[in-house]
Amino acid sequence: MAIDRTIGAFVEPVVALVIVAEVCILGAGVFSRYVLHNALPWTDELAAYLFLWLTMLGAVVAYRRDEHMRMSALFRVVSVPVRETLEIVSAAVIAMFSVMLIPASFKYYDLETIDFSPALNLPRSYEVIAIMAGLVLLLALAVLRLVDGNPRRSIPVAVVAAVTAFAALHFHGALTSLGNVNLVVFFVIVVGACVAIGVPIAFAFGFGTVSYLALATTSPLSTVVGRMSEGIGNLVLLAIPLFVLLGVLIEAAGISRRLVDALASLVGHFKGGLNIVLVAAMYLVSGISGSKAADMAAVAPVLFPEMEKRGQKRPEMIALLSTSGAMAETIPPSFVLIMIGTVAGLSIKDLFTAGLLPALVASICLIVVALFRSRNERTDLVKRPSARAIGRAFLVASPGLVLPFVIRFFVMNGVATATEVSTIGIVYTLLVGVFVYREFKWRRAYPMLIETASLSGAIMLIIATATAMAWALTQSGFAQQLATLLSHAGGPAGFLALSIVLFIVLGSVLEGAPAIVLFGPLLFPIALQIGVNPIHYAIVVILAMGVGLFAPPLGVGYYGACAIGKCEPDAAVKPMLPYMCALIVALIIVAAVPWLSIGFLKG
Repeated sequence: MAIDRTIGAFVEPVVALVIVAEVCILGAGVFSRYVLHNALPWTDELAAYLFLWLTMLGAVVAYRRDEHMRMSALFRVVSVPVRETLEIVSAAVIAMFSVMLIPASFKYYDLETIDFSPALNLPRSYEVIAIMAGLVLLLALAVLRLVDGNPRRSIPVAVVAAVTAFAALHFHGALTSLGNVNLVVFFVIVVGACVAIGVPIAFAFGFGTVSYLALATTSPLSTVVGRMSEGIGNLVLLAIPLFVLLGVLIEAAGISRRLVDALASLVGHFKGGLNIVLVAAMYLVSGISGSKAADMAAVAPVLFPEMEKRGQKRPEMIALLSTSGAMAETIPPSFVLIMIGTVAGLSIKDLFTAGLLPALVASICLIVVALFRSRNERTDLVKRPSARAIGRAFLVASPGLVLPFVIRFFVMNGVATATEVSTIGIVYTLLVGVFVYREFKWRRAYPMLIETASLSGAIMLIIATATAMAWALTQSGFAQQLATLLSHAGGPAGFLALSIVLFIVLGSVLEGAPAIVLFGPLLFPIALQIGVNPIHYAIVVILAMGVGLFAPPLGVGYYGACAIGKCEPDAAVKPMLPYMCALIVALIIVAAVPWLSIGFLKG
């Protein structure tokens, strides 16, 4: 415990400082370029360098706080001793992953010493130090968890893990004669088993990939380190942690609560009016924060008490909250849009435009179902607000209402990139919270930074290991085989139908980030080849993935909604069904009518 606390006392302040530095660096770049008309060529390089440290140290923070994304379905049904054993096995997998990659990271460090950055003239090997440090700290934490476990369980597991790691490192390429059977062994059985028993998804992907390259190929393991660095080296992805921070700040500044109050004053007195407010608030707040967890946490506490007074049941409210979260996946600046644009090489600006109308279609479908199911709601005690009260509510909420338009204006007019505009949103939100609403408390800043680092590290490590896994699958010939199979799926319609089913399943099992990073590079070239517009395909894929992400019994987003709304997951499953059907209808409409996605794109 003392060692664990020492690691936390070192890592957490450093990663908080890195986030502040990223905001300052990117903000200084925008200010210098568009106000002083003097671009700073080094800002992007320094921001990208610090981003690797944010990713790896954030992953360490997430592991200490048990906040890495994992499939928890099995944990909810097994006994406590079995759960403890699974935790020990999970720690052993993380230890093996780190042990096998640490020597490889030193080799990759040596390879990168001859490459220098153009502006700062720093060796690229300095970036590799971040990966090395992160792996060493993750190994230390995993070993501490093995030590803390029940010796009767942890000692045998540790011995098996040590033997496995030794064999993988010293019998390089021993299974190459098995050919494509290795794909099933490592990417289906090994990765599937790790995910099923609750190993964090990032480490399940990483362990499966490292084991495959070590035992089934002759490729050096330093390749994995290189692909991980490449996966998180794109500066566009820095928008993810910054928009996560923006989402947390919006709630702390009081913006989200006032937005909900304004919408409630307009339609809240109608039957089902608060259901409309919930969906509209998720649509609007998602357009600001980009984080679904932040969206739900901002909306639910404000609306749920009043909805219960009107006779609505908690499971029904959770069902609408979950499906609204799924709908909001395509609303900019959702980090899923940023991620898929980066992976598939698509315009972030076009994706921001393309996602709005499909989300509106899904919102309308949800509202129709919600109004029908709330037809018996009590509104006799609700007083209709005056026009003056409504106007005052919207005036008070106007700083928040302006923010989505500010973000969109800066991106669409080329003033700032999707990454840089997040810093503008952060500064704007701080000013509103401190000087307008006067609700932001500076003592909350440090916990917000740690929360941002933890979530960002968990997401970005998934992207890193999924990038390496996607590369391994491509090198094995799997991508070509998949392309051949899907090219005979019945043209564009058949391909879209198969993709919808695939991403609903993947969204349920793997969540959004790994599903997109893993299969995006494989499927988008096929979509383009058979005549499906890649922007339209991206929106369809994101909506399908959102359905899976919030669909019980496996969807992690669904359990997040239940936790935020304080409802037992089993109770909300039945009320979810009509709302999930509405989402699927909306998904089919969007897939069948490409104009909804690409109708407003220029050119």
